Amino acid sequence: MKRADVKRRLAEGVLFDTQILVNPANTCEWIVFFKKNAGRSFLLVDENDQVETFASLDRLISELRSLGIKRTEVRL
Repeated sequence: MKRADVKRRLAEGVLFDTQILVNPANTCEWIVFFKKNAGRSFLLVDENDQVETFASLDRLISELRSLGIKRTEVRL
């Protein structure tokens, strides 16, 4: 799911179970996983539909805040 989609859906009142996970392809990076209550799940992707990865957990938390995410779970 792209950043604009996350912001739009949050504005519409859609709630996500947001999780930060270690990237299985590179364990030095983090990825964002969104789950909806209907069992559907999404990863945060860029404009080219590539999964967004973050080397810094601090930068990732800042990015989530800018999107309007108020709550997340970090999975190590």
